[in-house]
Amino acid sequence: MSHQRHFSDAAVKEPHSVSLKVLRLTRPSLVSQYPLSPPLSSSSSITPPPPLPASLSYSPSSTNPTPFLLSPILALPPSFGSAYVGTTFSCTLCANHDIPPPIDGGPPLSVKTIRDVKIEAEMKTPSSPTLIPLLPPGNDEGTDLSPGGTLQKIVSFDLREEGAHTLVVQVSYYEATSTSGRARMFRKLYQFVCKGLLVVRTKTSALGLGKQGNRRWVLEAQIENSGGGGETGDGGGEVVFMEEIGLELEKGLRGRDLNFWGRGRGREKVVLRAGEGEEVVFVVEEEGEWDGKEEEEGRRVFGVLQIGWRGEGGGRGSLATGRLGTRVLRPREGGAVSKV
Repeated sequence: MSHQRHFSDAAVKEPHSVSLKVLRLTRPSLVSQYPLSPPLSSSSSITPPPPLPASLSYSPSSTNPTPFLLSPILALPPSFGSAYVGTTFSCTLCANHDIPPPIDGGPPLSVKTIRDVKIEAEMKTPSSPTLIPLLPPGNDEGTDLSPGGTLQKIVSFDLREEGAHTLVVQVSYYEATSTSGRARMFRKLYQFVCKGLLVVRTKTSALGLGKQGNRRWVLEAQIENSGGGGETGDGGGEVVFMEEIGLELEKGLRGRDLNFWGRGRGREKVVLRAGEGEEVVFVVEEEGEWDGKEEEEGRRVFGVLQIGWRGEGGGRGSLATGRLGTRVLRPREGGAVSKV
């Protein structure tokens, strides 16, 4: 995380006996593979060893005939990475009772007693004017920490909008010595930027009336993976495994899915690398016969497109579009209604 800001009680200038560490929880990702051909035959009499199967993910071979773009090797993220809309942000909060080191090789300093340690976490989103609490209300019970002890909390937050998010963590505790005691508190802010991972573009076309006189439309959608290389600068981007693309229709409508999603029968899961896209098509029709009347607002609403995917490490993501529909023309007064 970037842009850490520290707040503490101004009256106390000495260092805190409790420190805070915030670590993001992410799944390891699969290492991307590149098309490596077998080594060329050497002119010497020594036969080169055969290539490893993992290096032939793109090359036709008897050991790995399927051109799978990822190897079975897992890699831990080297940095914070990128946060995307539709995913869940999770992190662990650790409040540690630090033991002060001795000064200039002298005897160890006296360890203070730390009681009633509490951790509070809140999230500030671009659209919310107030902070959103991340821990349940029952989190207000304090915990005593022995020297070297740790209080750990795990928080999660569903990312639903782009822009700057701020994680606010506050630690409070009671510090006691043999002669006195006092309540202390400090706060830290961690800011990160949430970006869009999938870009959805839609197009609606009139299909004409059905056999029962009901109106029909064709809804086309293009889903593009816009995830770049993140903060690592490797340019590899985010790999997305599409699991679900469905249309939740409004009442009075029925639809046909022409994409065979979820039906199996040999259809492989779609894998989208950065910059790649997938197109889907739905046929939407009214259940009853069209009476020639249009909606008051001049727009026919179909429903919401639901998209589900998994990341390289298996983490789930979901995204819902706004209410999709099409504009409709009102008939002229006193004139006949022309059918679509």
